[in-house]
Amino acid sequence: MNDQTPVSPVGEDYLLLGQYAERAYLEYAMSVVKGRALPEVSDGQKPVQRRILYAMRDMGLTHGAKPVKSARVVGEILGKYHPHGDSSAYEAMVRMAQDFTLRYPLIDGIGNFGSRDGDGAAAMRYTEARLTPIAELLLSEINMGTVDFVPNYDGAFEEPLALPARLPMVLLNGASGIAVGMATEIPSHNLTEVTKAAIALLKKPSLETADLMDYIPAPDFAGGGHIITPAADLRHMYETGKGSVRVRARYEIEKLARGQWRVIVTELPPNTSAQKILAEIEEQTNPKPKAGKKQLNQDQLNTKKLMLDLIEKVRDESDGENPVRLVFEPKSSRTEPENFMNTLMAQTSLEGNVSVNLVMMGLDNRPAQKNLKTILQEWLDFRTVTVTRRLKFRLSQVEKRLHILEGRLKVFLHIDEVIRVIRESDEPKPELMAAFGLSEIQAEDILEIRLRQLARLEGFKLEKELGELQEEQGRLNVLLGDENEKKKLIIKEMQADMKQFGDERRTLVEEAGRAVLTQTTADEPVTVILSNKGWIRSRAGHNLDLSQTTFKEGDGLKQTLEGRSVWPVVILDSLGRTYTLDAAEIPGGRGDGVPVSSLIELQNGARVVAMLTGLPEQHYLLSGSGGYGFIAKLGDMVGRVKAGKVVMTVESGETVLPPVSVYAASLINPDCKVVAVTDQDRALAFTLNELKVMAKGRGLQLISLHQGETLAHILTTISPTVTLETVGKRGAVHQETLETAEISGKRGKKGKKIELSGRQKRLFDVNSV
Repeated sequence: MNDQTPVSPVGEDYLLLGQYAERAYLEYAMSVVKGRALPEVSDGQKPVQRRILYAMRDMGLTHGAKPVKSARVVGEILGKYHPHGDSSAYEAMVRMAQDFTLRYPLIDGIGNFGSRDGDGAAAMRYTEARLTPIAELLLSEINMGTVDFVPNYDGAFEEPLALPARLPMVLLNGASGIAVGMATEIPSHNLTEVTKAAIALLKKPSLETADLMDYIPAPDFAGGGHIITPAADLRHMYETGKGSVRVRARYEIEKLARGQWRVIVTELPPNTSAQKILAEIEEQTNPKPKAGKKQLNQDQLNTKKLMLDLIEKVRDESDGENPVRLVFEPKSSRTEPENFMNTLMAQTSLEGNVSVNLVMMGLDNRPAQKNLKTILQEWLDFRTVTVTRRLKFRLSQVEKRLHILEGRLKVFLHIDEVIRVIRESDEPKPELMAAFGLSEIQAEDILEIRLRQLARLEGFKLEKELGELQEEQGRLNVLLGDENEKKKLIIKEMQADMKQFGDERRTLVEEAGRAVLTQTTADEPVTVILSNKGWIRSRAGHNLDLSQTTFKEGDGLKQTLEGRSVWPVVILDSLGRTYTLDAAEIPGGRGDGVPVSSLIELQNGARVVAMLTGLPEQHYLLSGSGGYGFIAKLGDMVGRVKAGKVVMTVESGETVLPPVSVYAASLINPDCKVVAVTDQDRALAFTLNELKVMAKGRGLQLISLHQGETLAHILTTISPTVTLETVGKRGAVHQETLETAEISGKRGKKGKKIELSGRQKRLFDVNSV
């Protein structure tokens, strides 16, 4: 064998399988991104939407034309421009015709085009369609040299790369799509607001997104609604191009006789329907056991009771005159209407988040997430180029017409001679060109013109048209040569479109607190019991006699926790992760309870250290065997994920010690001490205010440890002494008093060696804080 590396057969004519797969996948991904999923910043349309609009205009289906069967339109689209399934084209058509989906529908649909309750449209053979007047904003300049055309899929026809949008339609109607590796969620906006913002940016390009939000405060949804998101969050969303909008339904309280009242919901958030709301209420008032369960859990029972005690009747009275009309009647007229609606919005889709992800194809033909200013600026750049191309196209038409008219004017002045040349010559074109100084185009026009067009009356018209065209030529040259004049023209046209198509904002923008269900169960005292082997249960009441409490064989009591049924129960494990349970969900009764592992996803290698409960402001001192710790609020330990959240960071081999409760007043009390004792009988006392309050982390060093030494016990105290409980060689228990003054020092020091008569077992203090 030799050391030479074999020559790979892969050369210029070969491609490694991995490289081929990567290239093919990227090509597929970009095909989906560009060809289907993402809209263009220029006209706001995806390819299928653009093809639908262009095909319908090509068929003469403008807003004043007689509508035709949708199937005929779909056939035209598929046959000429869109080589995909008919369902994709028809579904796009349907969406473009739904006034509850698009803020400004582009297609006027006649027949059943679906409903906001999720009903599908009728088959395309039953519906008819034509363009709406506002579609002219996209199509009116299509044949004025404004955009480039490319061959269709088979080269038989041409289709536009973009439509010459007169307004930024990508913001007006928004878009939604999922591509490969990216997605877009662009909400709709108000035409008047967007136009004013675009005009302001064109006048003053230095404006930032925050300035543009003076014109565009928030999205404007087709179905109205009430945006409650704070202004700062909306600004961050528009500045980054990503975020969410919190939207709730709009309603009114209708007063009835004898002090009765009811709620009428008239507007719903996007992607919500009356049927969805009714289904959610039905599911909560008549719940079914979850998969794999034989009976309802406590949370389902609590929710059922809450909703049945709240609502007497709910009806959907939506009709043609009232697209949305949901009627809610309360169980008791003594219920506060605001509390009534707060509970409904917290429990149903009457309030929810609308995702915003401003991803689109830019003018550079690349997908990107854009902020508000970038979107408007790129569209203004596109519009400026479009108007420039339109002006140049018109100028070329004017110049061609002037050239023709100038030739006719020469003929008009020598009509008899022209007739003689034509009559006597076998090849009149070159002789006319030579005799009167005409170009080939002018001579061709003279030979094709009718004699009656050279009458005296036509001569006057000729001179008038010539003068008008020369005047227009001058204006066009001024516009093309002066950028300021061109900007004025663009602004004037935008203002005219705004006047014609603008309307009032539908969605109310008014900051408000999120609807939160603060209590679904009765506020009662409860005691949680945890065994050494991790079985958990609850008992009603406090100060219980637990002497008769039984455990499984080999098990025993680890901890009891007194709290309230409405408080969270936080479980802290030995590796620094916390898990949250609702006290009301912990099984009660006199049985053995259930394993904690059935309620939470305890991480591998971890064991339960302690249970905590209380109000969110309650403070605890967290520490680890590695000698580090910090003070944390209970509210920062609460989480929603069953797998828990990391609160304290510990190194490999370290464990978390049982937490110590700390009163808020102790944080600023100079007499409050932290006492730390190691497994090698060293102790240190330092003031509590030397520690930091943190949401999570490793914390600060509490005591300096020797190699192999660990922190074993910790507590807080305002007493000058603490008690160490030790066990002698023969099992005798001894209590030894430790003076905090003798072991006092700065946090992180080594402390002082203490002499113990036996093996250390427990450190405690009756005045512990």
